[in-house]
Amino acid sequence: MPHPSAPIPVEELLTGLPPVRTVDPTEIAESTATGPRLVVLDDDPTGTQTVADIPVLTGWTIDDLRWGLRQPGGACFVLTNTRSLSFADAAARNREVVDALAAAARAEGVDFVLASRSDSTLRGHYPGETDALADDLERHGRPVDGVVIVPAFPDAGRFTVDSVHWARTAAGMVPAGDTEFARDATFGYRSSDLREWVAEKTGGRVAAEAVLAITLADVRTGGPERVAELLGGVRDRRQVVVDAACDDDLRVLALGLLRAESNGVRLLYRVGPAFVRARTGQAASPPLDGEVLRAYGSGHGLIAVGSHVGLTTSQLAGLRCLGGIEEVELDVPTLLDPAARDAHVAEVAARAAAAMSRCDAVIRTSRALVTGRDADDSLAIARAVSSALVATVAAAVRAHRPGFVVAKGGITASDIATDGLRIRRAITRGTLLPGMVSLWEPVAGESAGIPYVVFPGNVGDEQALAHVVRALRDR
Repeated sequence: MPHPSAPIPVEELLTGLPPVRTVDPTEIAESTATGPRLVVLDDDPTGTQTVADIPVLTGWTIDDLRWGLRQPGGACFVLTNTRSLSFADAAARNREVVDALAAAARAEGVDFVLASRSDSTLRGHYPGETDALADDLERHGRPVDGVVIVPAFPDAGRFTVDSVHWARTAAGMVPAGDTEFARDATFGYRSSDLREWVAEKTGGRVAAEAVLAITLADVRTGGPERVAELLGGVRDRRQVVVDAACDDDLRVLALGLLRAESNGVRLLYRVGPAFVRARTGQAASPPLDGEVLRAYGSGHGLIAVGSHVGLTTSQLAGLRCLGGIEEVELDVPTLLDPAARDAHVAEVAARAAAAMSRCDAVIRTSRALVTGRDADDSLAIARAVSSALVATVAAAVRAHRPGFVVAKGGITASDIATDGLRIRRAITRGTLLPGMVSLWEPVAGESAGIPYVVFPGNVGDEQALAHVVRALRDR
């Protein structure tokens, strides 16, 4: 593994770059209003954290997808949660979605373009997921010319400069390959240069020098015309990595993509959350305020914490300092014992439901991370723990309807939405932190009207969770 780089200030990273080319978001919104719908296959639910008023589906029947395609906004999220699955299961799930989507699009008389939304710190089933999606699209007569990789998420301090992907830490900016995310038990990696990362993740099938790099010079100096020119020559699923250090960079990219696609180039996107806001022509909006949140009523809430990254543990400590909570713990070793699991879940759920009658309840997993023999075994353990957390939340909310639910961690948020609260269709209404942490409004079923907050494990500072809970209390 390369020796870790010393953190640097963000100002140092961004000094000396070409001047930013400003793009009005409405220019993109107008360009996409009558064009293909952007369908975002979200490998966990945190991809919605930069946008507002976009439909979210947790199922993918043809009827569900037709509903999503009919909604305003030019885009639709489909929560596939494939990051929590083995690759074989992820590929099968994506195939189901693409087959149903092709049928729904024909029935609605619309076209679509796919974005495979994944982690801005590069974790997920790449290249397997994009390879499988490209195969699925080709079966439906949509061969892919290029796979455009755009992990940048400026709101969260994730920048790509000279093809190197950077992440903000408390000490400063570090290359992504030097972060704790790169040491993920299932999706770890070494490379920070995205060209080398592609070569690493493909096992050398794609050489680093074969990857097309669209640089900040191309984006800021050449503009959409240069981006479209570069993309006009891609063929045979060529991998393309893109620099971006602010929203305007992503908007320039979006205009270039639209031009290339209008010229017949077929693209598949592998992106972080910020790309979706740029591609749909939305501007960054301020966090939702008390006036908006008061429309959802009041009452003590439930906070479910499944993420194990160090930042989540620090944020949980910040919530304790805020006060007004009662914590109950799911002990992971007990959850992995089939003889003890069900009774433990029932006990913790009952305690959480009782707590909500007097304060906000926190259901959390024990903080010691338990891993398996290999990546697949670690993923299986994560799924077992997540399913127990979901079962606990489901039992608690049946016993006491919460005033709000906050789900901390991507896999956690997905499973609680689909299985704990049984949300099938929702609208994302905005954020509770700038450009991060989305609030969903379930629009049907037993959870309709309960504000559901999707809080990724890897964003915000140590006080972010406390800030979100305080905002929900102050409705």
